[in-house]
Amino acid sequence: QDNMLDFVFAVDDAVTWHMMNLLKNRSHYSFLKVFGPKQISSVQSYGAGIYYNTLVPCNGRMIKYGVISTDTLIDDLLHWKTLYVAGRLQKPVKILTQNENSKLQAALISNLKSAVTAAFLMLPESFSEEDLYMQIAGLSYSGDFRMVIGEDRSKVQNIVKPNVPHFQKLYSNILQDCPQVVYKHHLGRLEIDKSPEGQFTQLMALPRTLQQKITSLVDPPGKNRDVEEILMQVAHDPDCGFVVHQG
Repeated sequence: QDNMLDFVFAVDDAVTWHMMNLLKNRSHYSFLKVFGPKQISSVQSYGAGIYYNTLVPCNGRMIKYGVISTDTLIDDLLHWKTLYVAGRLQKPVKILTQNENSKLQAALISNLKSAVTAAFLMLPESFSEEDLYMQIAGLSYSGDFRMVIGEDRSKVQNIVKPNVPHFQKLYSNILQDCPQVVYKHHLGRLEIDKSPEGQFTQLMALPRTLQQKITSLVDPPGKNRDVEEILMQVAHDPDCGFVVHQG
């Protein structure tokens, strides 16, 4: 029970939310409280677009909670603008309550599909289900689990090993609906299409920000080729997975 419990609240209107929360829970806020809800909301919009109140005592334990605007969250889920909240939501989390926002629902699934696609690009032709989840859990650390060393590596293992059933629950539908992967149950292995065509399809399905990063890595400035052309080149590159990792 020692570790801090971490909540994230997606709110449609941050200014109003902080205004109400300041009235109710003023002690949760740092010195920023003196500046009021508008300032807090503008601080929230920096960086990953999330504002944290931390070290909040609650029911006998410490919690922290981040507040993010629903639009910023959807944007990160779809395009991996910062991959901060999107990266957390690629791992099993408990969704306590969710309103009927269909755009958000679709974005949550889109983020999981993107995680699978990026992991596929960095995995070999054949791998275990646990390898896949390690790779996905490693995305928000360094991009590629095999590059993660030391403390972060055991962090990733600690996230995945005890939680394989939860990862399965999160990803099984996506893997079942994905034409590019074959599950060889008797071997406990997944096999993916590593042909340039297969990799090109995956690269074209990646979130926009990652495509842009990959493009700028491979394309010297000033040549102005289009993204599709560059990704086609990457798809034929034996180091394709490494380029995606760098991105």
